[in-house]
Amino acid sequence: MLVMQKRNCSWSLIAAVGLVVLLVSLVQFFWLPWKPTLDFFSIKQAQTTCIPLNESSKGTESSLPGLDLACRFPVDLHSAVVYRGAPWKAEIGRWLSGCDSVVKEINVTEKISGKVCKNDCSGQGVCNHELGECRCFHGYSGEQCSETLYLACNYPVMPDLPYGRFVVSICPGQCDTTRAMCFCGEGTKYPYRPVAEHCGFTINASATPPSTAWGKPDLDVFTTNSSLSGWCNVDPEEAYAGKAKFKEECHCKYDGRIGQFCEYPVISTCINQCSSHGYCRGGFCQCHEGWYGADCSIPSVFSSLREWPQWLRPSQINMPGYANAAESINGLGAAVTKRRPLIYVYDLPPEFNSLLLEGRHFKFECVNRLYGEKNATVWTEQLYGAQMAIYESLLASPYRTLNGEEADFFFVPILDSCIITRSDDAPHINLQEYRGIRSSFTLDFYKKAYDHIVEHYPYWERSSGKNHIWILSWDEGACYAPKEIWNSVMFVHWGNTNSKHNHSTTAYWADNWDGISLARRGNHPCFDPSKDLVLPAWKRPDGNFFRAKLWARPRDQRMTLFYFNGNLGSAYDNGRPEATYSMGIRQKLAEEFGSSPDKDGKLGRQHQNDVLVSPLRSENYHEELASSIFCGVLPGDGWSGRMEDSVLQGCIPVIIQDGIFLPFENFLNYESFSVRIGEDEIPNLIKILRGFNETEIEFKLANLQRIWQRFLYRDSVLHEAERQKSAYGRVDDWAAEMLQLTEDDVFATIIQVLHYKLHNDPWRKRVPHIRRDFGLPQECLINS
Repeated sequence: MLVMQKRNCSWSLIAAVGLVVLLVSLVQFFWLPWKPTLDFFSIKQAQTTCIPLNESSKGTESSLPGLDLACRFPVDLHSAVVYRGAPWKAEIGRWLSGCDSVVKEINVTEKISGKVCKNDCSGQGVCNHELGECRCFHGYSGEQCSETLYLACNYPVMPDLPYGRFVVSICPGQCDTTRAMCFCGEGTKYPYRPVAEHCGFTINASATPPSTAWGKPDLDVFTTNSSLSGWCNVDPEEAYAGKAKFKEECHCKYDGRIGQFCEYPVISTCINQCSSHGYCRGGFCQCHEGWYGADCSIPSVFSSLREWPQWLRPSQINMPGYANAAESINGLGAAVTKRRPLIYVYDLPPEFNSLLLEGRHFKFECVNRLYGEKNATVWTEQLYGAQMAIYESLLASPYRTLNGEEADFFFVPILDSCIITRSDDAPHINLQEYRGIRSSFTLDFYKKAYDHIVEHYPYWERSSGKNHIWILSWDEGACYAPKEIWNSVMFVHWGNTNSKHNHSTTAYWADNWDGISLARRGNHPCFDPSKDLVLPAWKRPDGNFFRAKLWARPRDQRMTLFYFNGNLGSAYDNGRPEATYSMGIRQKLAEEFGSSPDKDGKLGRQHQNDVLVSPLRSENYHEELASSIFCGVLPGDGWSGRMEDSVLQGCIPVIIQDGIFLPFENFLNYESFSVRIGEDEIPNLIKILRGFNETEIEFKLANLQRIWQRFLYRDSVLHEAERQKSAYGRVDDWAAEMLQLTEDDVFATIIQVLHYKLHNDPWRKRVPHIRRDFGLPQECLINS
């Protein structure tokens, strides 16, 4: 009986407590806003009481050793942990919050080399003072760069083709055989004016489309008669005044000159513009004495200490025998302080980078900038410019080291975007043995770089290349990487895991890698999320864009539910004819939701007023993105820049490409700012999007405002701003706007990812522990 009374008392107490909770909830409901605030989805919602594992850690500078990371940094309701404003996957965000945030500077001894090259490379190259090897300019070779190459512009003569079959370098004028470039030549008024491609040959303008007779030179180009459409003898002033005709198909295609008639010399585009320690000769840095490297950023023992770059400013120099150096000394040590991760950048032979820039037949190829009037920076729309931006940032970074023994990662700088865009553009860069397949041709470049590294350096074998980083910038990522380098970290723009699309997805035959033999390629996927990283595409910095702040446009000004503008395939005028284009995904989207009539005058089966899916080129593309809630991220020939377009305009990305990772997706928590929809769910797309409540939409939009700068190459752009200000005292609008941005960009995100990988990649646990100072508490180390 007593037991029952106790139970009744307990039940009464429970009921009373429940009634109080209910009343409090009702009062809160009526007196407070009915919408949950953004804090409801933030880390505050998931706070718990943390119990120190080691009480002695209280009050110390870092409380990390005594606390569990999972307890200190709990996930929010989207399973994310926020670090430096960005939502990361939980495990990654916790480690960054607890470890990356407390990393300290360490002492590192940088190696300043002093090997010399024979005959100072004959004045036709740059000496690599680390290896004592010459890096020869375009058109020169040999141990001393003393051999002159003959690089023809034309293929052998054929009966009906006196200048050989077509190639980009084809030349009816004078060929510069050190670069396979065509000029007007001797006997003309302007001998160094380029005669590129169509310029020098007869064009049938009445044909549809106009055609060029590659076997019939246009002799009028070389005439002085002002009544004919000339080129090589046309005075710019007379042409601008309408007193002389000129052939409109003639352009200033080569780098280093601007103006309709190439009359204004400007600086060419070089890597980091030679770091103020060299002269840019068409894309190749001719370094000042005592300096070397692709961007002349590496000092030798023969350089002036006062001119050393900021990332190498020493606190102490160890100079054995430096004062008595004559022909060559082994080197000296410079004690500096740095934070990890430390990255060693190989100074590869120029065939992998500088020569590809110097030999460009079209100056816009594979670079993110050119130079215009008064040497002002002109940013390009070249998506592949990201490769050069990363390369330049690494070379000028405080995380760079010249001491391979201290390095955590090794970066292999190959400008494959230049290789692919330049493939088959001159007889010495031809695809005949590769049956015209550019991906097969590019694979061999990577294999040659691997062979060079293994032969000249000791670092590869120590980890079987797992701590090496390669950038493969082309449309399908690392699909065509040679098997020898697959253990390495791959930086790509498209992360196809091949879990669904297990073959080449491009509709362009010359890039299709399906036919590359397993003996060369191996049997690896295009992307491995456990080791690789997807990088954003390059987007042109624009002062007007930054001032417009489209990424910050609020929800009530976004009236379009879903937006996609781009090529939708063969059902539309000027659409790509291949059924395999976009793996058929864009075509399926148009069939359901097309808002523009196709060739048959039909709209999509489910077209709706607030859904815009159109192939018609928009003059207000960015404005329309910023006026939309959701924006489609669909593939093209492999990757496209649609993810970047969406994020930079603050539009929630809707990703429709199964098994394919987008930029930083294996590290950032994409659920916090995007939506993924399966390809089979395309018919239900709009129903799914209408199912998101306003609170969730506001949450994703707010996160986009926090992470958009991680899709921007600000670091590289600011280096260019510094160069312009230093050389010309110029601060352009893009520079002024960029200087106001303070959040982490692409490069900062890469460094954070590499720091996490340094201490969390499983393979590092299996290698012998190297005693190093990592600048971290013991609990953060992988072998602790």
